[in-house]
Amino acid sequence: MGEYRPNVAALMINKDGYLLICERLLNPGAWQFPQGGVNEGESLETAILREVEEEIGLKPENYKIERSKGLYRYDFPLGTHKKEASHKADFVGQEQTYFLCQLNDGMTEVNLMQEPREFGAAKWIQPNEFELGWLPDFKKQTYQKVMRDFFGVELAEVR
Repeated sequence: MGEYRPNVAALMINKDGYLLICERLLNPGAWQFPQGGVNEGESLETAILREVEEEIGLKPENYKIERSKGLYRYDFPLGTHKKEASHKADFVGQEQTYFLCQLNDGMTEVNLMQEPREFGAAKWIQPNEFELGWLPDFKKQTYQKVMRDFFGVELAEVR
């Protein structure tokens, strides 16, 4: 049994109730939420504030954290373990805490031109428009739970 990497993810909602999803720059067609690892000694809330700024350019004063829920856990596919420079062990998967974030009125733009750049595109969707087909198989069950827990949306596989 290996270790799970602590991870945070942002469910960013705008004033119209739309949810932000971002397309991975190096994996076109793969959409996800802004997310990232928690540094050693860092609180979950500090980590989500840092990750949101690093990935989509929003500062803490641009949005409000409504609530959070965890832990959601998934395993990486066999043979793909993540190594952290600050950590000696390989991680077998991630343990995620999700944060529901409400964008402030008047804030509409996210800035994907961060360094290093992670996302090539972003769009706002209704939560029930999220498609499981945008995800690698190993993340699908976690996203189904998250969307059910936060939005009451049942994501079904399109056959």
